[in-house]
Amino acid sequence: MDTTTRRQHLRQALIDAAERAIAARGLPGLKARELAAEVGCAVGAIYNAVEDLDELIFSVNSRTLAALEDALHAANPGKAGDDAVALLTRMALTYLDYAASNTARWRALFEHRLPEGRDVPDWYRDEQARLFRHVEAPLSALRPGLAPADLALLARSVFSAVHGIVTLGLEEKLGAIPPRTLRAQITAIVAAIGAGLPAAPLPEPKRR
Repeated sequence: MDTTTRRQHLRQALIDAAERAIAARGLPGLKARELAAEVGCAVGAIYNAVEDLDELIFSVNSRTLAALEDALHAANPGKAGDDAVALLTRMALTYLDYAASNTARWRALFEHRLPEGRDVPDWYRDEQARLFRHVEAPLSALRPGLAPADLALLARSVFSAVHGIVTLGLEEKLGAIPPRTLRAQITAIVAAIGAGLPAAPLPEPKRR
């Protein structure tokens, strides 16, 4: 096995080990020494396969985004007769279910912070944007004619509303919320957003 192949195999093993560590203990559980022990390499060898632990975290978070996207696909197969609010509601509840079942991995998507001066990789931003396009599709039916940039911003705003409820519910920052109540609250909020969007004022055209 040549050096390049060995490095690729080590990188894959490190990503797998990092995924297990994050799923079990969250980002604080990701330690270089423990990763090295698990995959059977020296600590210094890790940095021959990846630039740093941030690269491993992005790789694991990429898998989490892909798993969440698969869940959204499964929940929204595009059944005939489904309206936009029904699709948004199913996506919101799917998001809740995924977060509740994979809490440590879900938290890692939002807890990871790069050192000052470093930017999120373009490829990772593209994966995030692809996930938001699932939200944009039903929103475009509720607000036809929105410019792509305005639609993308609206999708992020709707997601933020649902994400806030999910976060507060799962972390119990406002007191324990029974799962059934949490699902009912999300359903009510999405229904209210869906009812209000068609009548909401359009964004003002940008001046050149």
